[in-house]
Amino acid sequence: MQIDFDLLKKYNVPVPRYTSYPTVPIWTNGIDVSKWLQLFKQEFLKHNLAEGISLYIHLPFCESLCTYCGCNKKITTNHSVETRYLQTIIKEWEMYVAIMGKKPIIRELHLGGGTPTFFSPQNLQTLLQGIFKNSIIHHKHEFGIEGHPNNTTREHLETLYNLGFRRISFGVQDHDIKVQQIINRIQPFENVQQAVQIAREVGYHSVNFDLIYGLPLQTVKSIEQTVLQSISLQPDRIAFYSYAHVPWASRGQRLFDESDLPSADDKMKLYQTGKELFTKNGYSDIGMDHFSLSTDSLYSAWKEGWLHRNFMGYTTQKTQLLLGLGVSSISDVGFGFAQNHKTIHEYYASINKNEFPIAKGYFLNEEDAAFRQYILDISCQGKTSFCKEHLPLLKQYSFDELKKLKEDNLIEFDESGLIVTELGRNFLRNICSAFDLHLLRAHEINNNTHQYSKAI
Repeated sequence: MQIDFDLLKKYNVPVPRYTSYPTVPIWTNGIDVSKWLQLFKQEFLKHNLAEGISLYIHLPFCESLCTYCGCNKKITTNHSVETRYLQTIIKEWEMYVAIMGKKPIIRELHLGGGTPTFFSPQNLQTLLQGIFKNSIIHHKHEFGIEGHPNNTTREHLETLYNLGFRRISFGVQDHDIKVQQIINRIQPFENVQQAVQIAREVGYHSVNFDLIYGLPLQTVKSIEQTVLQSISLQPDRIAFYSYAHVPWASRGQRLFDESDLPSADDKMKLYQTGKELFTKNGYSDIGMDHFSLSTDSLYSAWKEGWLHRNFMGYTTQKTQLLLGLGVSSISDVGFGFAQNHKTIHEYYASINKNEFPIAKGYFLNEEDAAFRQYILDISCQGKTSFCKEHLPLLKQYSFDELKKLKEDNLIEFDESGLIVTELGRNFLRNICSAFDLHLLRAHEINNNTHQYSKAI
């Protein structure tokens, strides 16, 4: 579907990505940790046997700085840092296991970064064995890791495969050498090709590429070449992310000249070019920047209505409890969020004192929980049903926004619920924002102090 350029411009406004609701800027520092742990245990005992838990482990180290990156990372070439960090994660895990009181059933596990493949295969094995020794692996588990094509070795992939990993996500970003140079991420196409080949030889059945549009020096011609080269390797999934230029939050982004960034109009052309090429070459638009081949489980989950979304993005594993381990990691227990300290020094200091390293978080009230479900339904299923008791709030805050979306043929709605149109699937973030009461109330009093990246 060709999207009208004026419509793209109209909806290219700052909105959250909605990996959570309420979104992280709303959370408060210094939450009641004892209350959090009580809620964590309550939800663990409620959901562990029925569905298991999800684990996210943040591995922040990178050998060099990619200037576009907004993730929490620590730049070093000193690999002696690996042992202490992994030992600290295992200790944090053991602290949580003690709270659980029963063996956790691990349904989903993801190693993110940073660069997880910065760590040696042996050290990753030690970490995972430390996690697995006091837990049960669900028979339908899904384990995945993010890998850098330049340093993901066959030994990495074989070691992780033997531990149950079947998904690998490669940070590709862009194949054009000029773009790679300006963002300080040089990785020849041959390295990506080799990494994918080895992963498939080892037995990984789902390979994801992360690509970014809107990077400095990108052009329509260069993004077309990057997308076609990526498609030639037939990754099962592709995440086609909008570059979020947030130099106030990520100092590395100040290292290149902003005049090298594509204009807003050019960036939308990059998006249109990539999306058109993906869909013409067998990839379905799952929503929120994600594309998938019909042979991948993400496609099945989307089509069959059991897709889920959390801080790891779209996932096929719908668990109510996500536990984040490591510096800056986020945990989600349905009615509460908690985020660890963002600096390694603070993280180490808390664990050394046998304290949970929680820096900030949020406890949801009934209103938050209800509107969170609307946002999840829209982002995952493209539809939602309204509860009658919420109609006064919906009419006060959401319906005016929904009427505007309906006028542009992005949705159909009435007092019973909402359905996203085919055109509207390209604007899911905007549609979700109509249910963000925190954002709408801030707009109402002209007090929106939080900064978000633009939708496109």
